[in-house]
Amino acid sequence: MKLDILAIGVHPDDVELGCSGTLLNEIRNGKKGGIIDLTQGELGTRGTKETRYTEAAAAAEILGVSVRENLKMRDGFFRNDEEHQLKLISAIRKYQPEIVLANIRKDRHPDHGRAGDLIAESCFLSGLAKIETADERGNAQGRWRPKYVLHYLQDWFYEPDLIIDVSDVFEQKMLSVKAYATQFYVNPDSAGGQQTYISTPDFLESVRARARMLGKRIGVQYAEGFTCDKGIGVKNLDALLQIET
Repeated sequence: MKLDILAIGVHPDDVELGCSGTLLNEIRNGKKGGIIDLTQGELGTRGTKETRYTEAAAAAEILGVSVRENLKMRDGFFRNDEEHQLKLISAIRKYQPEIVLANIRKDRHPDHGRAGDLIAESCFLSGLAKIETADERGNAQGRWRPKYVLHYLQDWFYEPDLIIDVSDVFEQKMLSVKAYATQFYVNPDSAGGQQTYISTPDFLESVRARARMLGKRIGVQYAEGFTCDKGIGVKNLDALLQIET
């Protein structure tokens, strides 16, 4: 299945928090979107591996993605090495996305930065014909390199290279985040168990506050920010006139 846009997160819920508004925008515009989770989030303090799968499926339905796949890398202990790169390259070649949305390359959580590097390098290597991979049936895969890899902002703030208006879909984005009821504060009943950095009401408020802050930068209500290792180009200046700042 060929996708227009593929969002990759090291943990189930990374995509929802970081770039689901952008993914929703593209799907609303008729693009085909999908999600790859690198790990099962099995080291999370709250919930279980099984509840993460249930929550991820519910979030995927809210987002309307065409596919969601988990590569089952080891949470906390995966590496940016040949073994993991080849696994991810095979998935990239399988879906042939034009754009990949990826974890940030440096962050408070070491998994985020390590995943950001793994995704960026795998996207480049995926374009090399002499790296051989096969699909599930053992058929050789052709090379494929996404046109852009955009890294969504996570816990630490970096100056974004691109800010995308997600005002029209922001509440739907938050519904996808709240699908992870074991991870985040959804209601008083979800507050049971050991509290973590992300399980308090303040954390979800910070997600909304960041989106408002980024939105203010471009004169809209809510936005998501991305960094990119290469220059972002447009074909004409009309692309700069779609949002009035």
